Amino acid sequence: MAEPGGCRLYLVTPPRLDPAHFADLLAAALDAGDVAAVQLRLKDASEAEWRDAIEALRPVAQARDVAFLLNDRADLVRETGCDGAHVGQQDMPARQARALLGPDLTLGVTCHESRDLAMRAGEDGADYVAFGAFYPSGSKEAQYRAEVEILRWWSGLMEIPCCAIGGITAENCAPLVRAGADFLAVIGAVWSHPEGPAAGVRALNAAIEEAEG
Repeated sequence: MAEPGGCRLYLVTPPRLDPAHFADLLAAALDAGDVAAVQLRLKDASEAEWRDAIEALRPVAQARDVAFLLNDRADLVRETGCDGAHVGQQDMPARQARALLGPDLTLGVTCHESRDLAMRAGEDGADYVAFGAFYPSGSKEAQYRAEVEILRWWSGLMEIPCCAIGGITAENCAPLVRAGADFLAVIGAVWSHPEGPAAGVRALNAAIEEAEG
């Protein structure tokens, strides 16, 4: 997922979606500029809904060399041909997820604002750690608020990439990029962009490029 020296976009899906319709939106977003990964994050979805969404969306991402990850459902990753999973602190433990994924697939772990959780995630086999929320988010009420300094601390200390999440937009992402975020996880700034997802991706990539100077 990572390219040395550069911050990249990481798209998280809306919690509810129509797979057939969303496949077109996803294709437009991915064709608009650089994206490292797509995380399928569904809320209160049945097993059939998960599988239908994976079947519709995974090929869209993988055909464009974009990693396709599942939120929490590490148990489905290998069977459905996905590239990895992302687990939160309330989901299955990172060690269990790593055991399900094996050594070759990507594992990300939410670490909120905690240095201790991030260190533990690295020990448990995480390929990247996610910090946040950095800003108020319209998609999820933030129980934790991370400060930009944690990105600077982590990137200066560890080789494992870090991802910033929470209310990130083209207008506010520059401090996160400059602090060392390897990925910016975004939802609303792309899927709710007034000019459509492609415009959202273009705006964010332009903002990243400007911040990297």
